[in-house]
Amino acid sequence: MFSPYASWLTSGDNAWQMTAATLVGLMSIPALAVLYGGIVQRKWAVNTMMMVFSAFCLTLIVWVLWAFKMGFGSPWISTFVGKPSTIVGAAGEQARASIPLLKGLMPNFRFPEGSLAYFQFVFAAITPILFIGSVVGRIKFKVWLIFVPLWITFAYAVNAFLLWGGGYWASKGALDFSGGYVIHLAAGVSGFVAAAMVGPRLAKDREKAVPNNLLFIAVGAGILWLGWNGFNGGDPYFAGADATAAVVNTNLATAVAMMTWIIMDMGFSEKKKPTFLGGVNGMICGLVGITPAAGYVNGVGAIAIGVIDSALVWILFAYLPRKVWPFNKVDDALGVVYTHGFAGLFGGLLVGFLADPKMIEYIGLGKTSSVVGAGVFYGHPKQLLIQAGAALTIIVWDGLVTYVILRVIKFFTPLRMPDAELAVGDEAVHGEVAYPEEEPEVADFGSVPGEPVPEHRHKEYSQGGGVERETEKVS
Repeated sequence: MFSPYASWLTSGDNAWQMTAATLVGLMSIPALAVLYGGIVQRKWAVNTMMMVFSAFCLTLIVWVLWAFKMGFGSPWISTFVGKPSTIVGAAGEQARASIPLLKGLMPNFRFPEGSLAYFQFVFAAITPILFIGSVVGRIKFKVWLIFVPLWITFAYAVNAFLLWGGGYWASKGALDFSGGYVIHLAAGVSGFVAAAMVGPRLAKDREKAVPNNLLFIAVGAGILWLGWNGFNGGDPYFAGADATAAVVNTNLATAVAMMTWIIMDMGFSEKKKPTFLGGVNGMICGLVGITPAAGYVNGVGAIAIGVIDSALVWILFAYLPRKVWPFNKVDDALGVVYTHGFAGLFGGLLVGFLADPKMIEYIGLGKTSSVVGAGVFYGHPKQLLIQAGAALTIIVWDGLVTYVILRVIKFFTPLRMPDAELAVGDEAVHGEVAYPEEEPEVADFGSVPGEPVPEHRHKEYSQGGGVERETEKVS
């Protein structure tokens, strides 16, 4: 007799966890590669895609070798960060999943460590990928390759342990359902600091910052939206009622936020016209804003977050870059500090008001109380202070770590590409372009009287990553 399942494993929970992780992975590759690649100038499309895919690869390598246990393992430096350890052995992939500091505070996991590690990896990977939008079009590619592993180690792993791994802010009761702080606030802060340190794009590039493909943006945005079902729906770790509520609330807040932005564009923007890019900004605000709250608020709370988050970010986006230092001095190319930084901050603070104790994450049995959240509007004013304290920690720590990492890298190599490469773009940096121009047809020499007849006619084509030369004899 054989069994495919260990006694503790539930196939439904494990299947949902791996499916949710795959949906989140799709949010990075291809969604953000296509979304960002369509927003940037055409000369930076390849560079953007390369940064997305390389960050995904580097994060996974770092994650399994040491960073996962720093975020979700046993305490190492007090309640600040976990002890680095690898998970590439058999136990790291097939043993029962566990977060040591959360034992007894939530149900025991019903899937392997590998499912937990991969699910948390795709969250880690998308965070630096998100703030590519802040530094795109000028950061050196090799600097990015050095920066990502260091940032995952010293910034992201600490964020995860503090709020999700049972660390300091988790023990205080901070609520961050799926990453409004750990991911989006962190991405906004680090992206903004990095943009300030790397410096602005070329002036002519800032003046002509026109998207190269709106249809690609639509594809990327659509995958991003639906992928978020795994982002928020997978975070209860069980395929239960709270996962369903998180998915419904995610889509509801996003729909409301997108329409809020579109209506504000129609009523208050300079041109008073609805734009697709504006709608995408609103969509992202809704997705980000509901992320820290998805399983803690009811449908009314989700609608409120969609309206408030989108409206506030719209106002800040219209005002801060024009008049307020340092936002008017830093070239945050795609506005990551707004659609992720501020949107995540507002969403996390709104949990402090709107968390509904009737929304049950884990059902208590016997004398054990159910796991819920409660905000100011439900008789728990202290929650707002806890949310603010956690947010401040993320802002200060991530800003400091990003600054230090880039200062150290700058000792060895400039952070910014030379102006000559900036002027050309992908062709100069990677030797390939997203939209190659067609070669003009070769003239048929010898068909015109008096013209010399060449011995050979040459044609170059790219195949398998190399350039081959095909030679034709002309008779």
